[in-house]
Amino acid sequence: MNKKALIIITALLGMAPACGQTGGGIRQACTPECGAQACAAAHPWQGKRVGFLGDSMTDPGNNSKDVPKKYWNYLQEWLGLTPYVYGVSGRQWDDIPRQAGRLKAEHGDSVDAVTVFIGTNDFNAGVPLGRWYDEAEGTVEAAVHGEKKAYRRMRRTPAMDEGTFRGRMNIGIKRLKELFPDKQIVLFTPIHRARAEFGPTNLQPDESWQNLCGEYFSAYVDAVNEAANVWGVPVIDLNSVCGMNPMVEAQQPYFRDPATDLLHPSDKGQRRLALTMVRQLMALPVF
Repeated sequence: MNKKALIIITALLGMAPACGQTGGGIRQACTPECGAQACAAAHPWQGKRVGFLGDSMTDPGNNSKDVPKKYWNYLQEWLGLTPYVYGVSGRQWDDIPRQAGRLKAEHGDSVDAVTVFIGTNDFNAGVPLGRWYDEAEGTVEAAVHGEKKAYRRMRRTPAMDEGTFRGRMNIGIKRLKELFPDKQIVLFTPIHRARAEFGPTNLQPDESWQNLCGEYFSAYVDAVNEAANVWGVPVIDLNSVCGMNPMVEAQQPYFRDPATDLLHPSDKGQRRLALTMVRQLMALPVF
């Protein structure tokens, strides 16, 4: 290549628009000028409209003075997505149908995806775990390498029990799939928790203790993970992959207050949550 051609190419490259990165280190939405490599690196949730359902982890008003930015604020900043936030402090899984209904009523079919980040309050309240299915015997027609005939067999159907954790998830996820049948729905497991004291009638022991119904916190995390195969929904196990555990004293700066609140993430913790979500959501398409 001669010197004149090299100078021309260098000048053209300098004039081309740069494919920048966001604050979370994620490449911005691709443009034709950025080329195929940039398009391949673009985040699938870039610029999408996302419903955020849940509890105090998502509620914009929770600890808003000392933790003004929640994880979804960072996702909005880094990915340019539009957040529709319906999380309410203190709520449990039985509130998800109501939140989903509001999201549908106010935004209709304009929603691209929905996330659900809830479950820690079900544990604290001692909601029994329950079961995924009810079973009953019935008659079904089938042809098993021969003529069609009736068989007596056991059949299972989702247990729609509002008084149990798994029953509440069955009800909530079914409702989400009915309201948003062609949208991406993602569940987040609740994260590790330690002691929190919010008043004389609200003292929550750390996760090393059983709750009122004799279950450990990990059982509720496991149940959310189980929902993935029960309902065909992706689950991001934040309890594991976010890397934060307030039961370890050295990691307590990721939580709001070592003295009174080792349940809610601090600013530092919210940012770490968001960074984890960005990478995990990269693997999930938005349809």
